[in-house]
Amino acid sequence: MKSIEKLESLIRYHKALYYQGNPEISDHEYDKLEEDLKKIDPDNPVLKLVGTTVSNLKKVKHDTKMLSLDKKYEYQELADWAKEEEIVSVFKIDGVSCSLIYENGNLVLGKTRGDGTVGEDITEKVKWVSNIPMSITNKNKVEVRGELYCNEKDFFNLSEEMENLGLEKPKNQRNIVAGLIGRKDHIELARYIKFMAFDYISESLNTETEYQKLELVEKEKFQVPDYNLHKKMKGVQEIIDETKNFMSEGDYLIDGIVFTYNKLKLHDELGATAHHPRYRMAFKFRGESKQTKIERIVWSISRNGILTPVAEVEPVELSGASISRVTLHNYGMVKQHELKRGDVIEIIRSGEVIPKFLSVVTPAKSKPSYPEKCPVCETKVDIVDIRILCPNEVCPGKIKESILNYIQKIGIDDLSSKRLDEMIKKGIVKEIKDLYLLTLNDLLSLDKTKEKLANKLLNTIKNSTDVDIVTFLSALGIQGGAYNKCERIVDHGFNTIEKILNLTQEQLHDVEGFAEKSSSEFVKSLETKKKLINDLLKIGIKVRGRDQQKNINSEIYGKSICITGALSRKRSDIEMVIRENGGKAVSSVSKNTDYLLTNETEAKSSKYKKASTLGIPIITEDEFFEMI
Repeated sequence: MKSIEKLESLIRYHKALYYQGNPEISDHEYDKLEEDLKKIDPDNPVLKLVGTTVSNLKKVKHDTKMLSLDKKYEYQELADWAKEEEIVSVFKIDGVSCSLIYENGNLVLGKTRGDGTVGEDITEKVKWVSNIPMSITNKNKVEVRGELYCNEKDFFNLSEEMENLGLEKPKNQRNIVAGLIGRKDHIELARYIKFMAFDYISESLNTETEYQKLELVEKEKFQVPDYNLHKKMKGVQEIIDETKNFMSEGDYLIDGIVFTYNKLKLHDELGATAHHPRYRMAFKFRGESKQTKIERIVWSISRNGILTPVAEVEPVELSGASISRVTLHNYGMVKQHELKRGDVIEIIRSGEVIPKFLSVVTPAKSKPSYPEKCPVCETKVDIVDIRILCPNEVCPGKIKESILNYIQKIGIDDLSSKRLDEMIKKGIVKEIKDLYLLTLNDLLSLDKTKEKLANKLLNTIKNSTDVDIVTFLSALGIQGGAYNKCERIVDHGFNTIEKILNLTQEQLHDVEGFAEKSSSEFVKSLETKKKLINDLLKIGIKVRGRDQQKNINSEIYGKSICITGALSRKRSDIEMVIRENGGKAVSSVSKNTDYLLTNETEAKSSKYKKASTLGIPIITEDEFFEMI
């Protein structure tokens, strides 16, 4: 009973957060909760919950319930459901469900799904959605159902406008839709939302198949997902592969495929449960998972003194890659699952995501063990909640990781981890500021380091003394100070090093993405870095502030630019220039990329080849600076 009650509570909690646009866990993790509850209590009423009320907007009853969908994850399960029937497939849009009511050919009402029986009136908002027709040809009462979503380009422009209005910057494409729909002001921002229709309900409907119904919706000038007709599962695998590709490269978010029996007669015959229609099925992706055995658990130390466990496992093939190491996240996970050498575990890898531990399949008979001393300095460790910490402030492992993090973030690309180890052992580098005190003789004392390489390294270190403020902050190793977080702080107005040094917890709390706890942690950690900052400034580090005003007249304003290959300037500097001129620096090439920036003259890299195939303009570094 305690397990059932715990699962009920978790499902209610995470379902509410999902519909509020603030999910705390992934779809896969949520689906696992429902599956676990189904196994022990298949008729539990919580499994029949549909949606939740998230605002006090005017309530509107649905003429026909807006239900959720049942889910399948395996091809054979889908085939068993489809039987020998024709089915129609469409992408499963990851947005907010919406119902549009037309009378006498005119749009009269827009509403959310709500709890499935009663939705919320969002008519004034949907009137701003640019691709929703205000009128249709059918003069009878018609209901068109679909999904409100935000594509990548609109999300970029929306983010810019919300920042200019002084509003909280949106976090991601899906969450912003729920956020805008729930707003009571600035409803004009809903013009950045799009609507994708997937259902058409009317007593005057004169069609026999789902495919014809989608054609009818399309003729009424609604945008519809790509739809395909499959006879006896023919072509379904190709659609599944296409969907996987779109999930990684498409310009809007999808989280699977929806399959529907083509014959509408079957819809009437099969009907629905209180939760989902029996004639429609969602197909989702768990990611590929396999079983392997833990050979040993290795604990390494981070720059913050946290001991991080990694399982070295018997190599297995996952998503086309050979996997021999699996992150175990922290002491808490190892402790909770009593992980140890010899355990047979299940691991998962979705697409290019780092493989992770899922569950113990067969535990070994031996007992688990946890480090009592730091693996580097052998100081007795502390256990704090779910973490093991090394309390030694001068632990060589912590110092090395801190310096290495700075090197990688600041752009000293020629200094490897192995060479840094040697510098630390020789005593010529003990802290970050020592990097800028290195001499030619210091470097020539290193193994296999001749004058040409030593001078190149000195020049790279010298180039890093002129750095933009976001790159500098992210290199310091401040707790919660990832690049994107530092960028939010700077863009909020703390755009000089003087302002950063005087930043208070109360001021940071006003910055998007910083709650009370994260604000406190950042400011406390920043306090410990002030001596380092002042030391670096005295040595001659020049930290460039950032102008908040973006160059809206730039030729690259609103454009997505991907960089590949070696450049004469630091990549971080060029990415900063892109952002200052209103562009977006992206890490991969897709059909939505506007330019590939490279000094390559032939297709050596995969990005160059893909840009050429897609017809994306390829520009050199000099051409880029001419454009701005």
